[in-house]
Amino acid sequence: MDISTILGVLMAFGMIFFGIFIGKSAPSAFLDLPSVFITIGGALASTIASHPKERSFRILGVIMSTFKEPKIDNIGLVRTLVSFSEKARREGLLSLEENLNEIEDPFMKKALQLVIDGTDPELLKSMMEAEMDLIEEDLMANKAMMDSAGAFAPAYGMIGTLIGLIGMLRTLNNPETIGPNMSVALVTTFYGSILSNAVFLPMGEKLGRRAIKILRQKQMILEGVLSIQAGENPRVLEEKLKSFLTAEEKAAYDAALGREAA
Repeated sequence: MDISTILGVLMAFGMIFFGIFIGKSAPSAFLDLPSVFITIGGALASTIASHPKERSFRILGVIMSTFKEPKIDNIGLVRTLVSFSEKARREGLLSLEENLNEIEDPFMKKALQLVIDGTDPELLKSMMEAEMDLIEEDLMANKAMMDSAGAFAPAYGMIGTLIGLIGMLRTLNNPETIGPNMSVALVTTFYGSILSNAVFLPMGEKLGRRAIKILRQKQMILEGVLSIQAGENPRVLEEKLKSFLTAEEKAAYDAALGREAA
């Protein structure tokens, strides 16, 4: 579970509701069911319409995925690839076949299988880079869906406001209804702005940053597998892979080795 997504959304809504209450506004003034349908329904409908059908109907799954933390253990990955390198140097590349069943990542499993099968290094690199391109396309398409929803939500908020204003203008002969009708008309814009800035756009940003991390990990795997295939020294491979780690990950990796050495 990705706590930051849950915490961020709850904090955003919490601050908005807190502002409403301390502003001494009646909470009921901000509640309007037709506005909810116009804003949420319209934004989702336009998002579905703007993306291919095989992807657009996955929008709810994409939204839910932002609440799930993907398993990205770069420190463990470095240690695994270094251990594979050491084993391949001692026993040969074919010895890695017995480790294939231990690998959960399909990308890494495929790359190692190609190494074991004796695939030409350039061909292997080309094949796995094509695989990475497909992964990137999928990840960025998910981000694009959230960005689209974030762009459409304020637009539908404005549409709802225009609908409300049209209704208000039809009752101008009764001054007592102008204030309440104007309030209801503006609620839809309020909903659209909240959905865009507190939900859809942050989720899109989260998916974009997550895509960068996932693709960096795939690049680490490819570099590691190619180095294993080339028979590079495990220590050289280790330093090469550590260059992909953040400062915090490097410190944690070195600390873990220190504890083991002790």
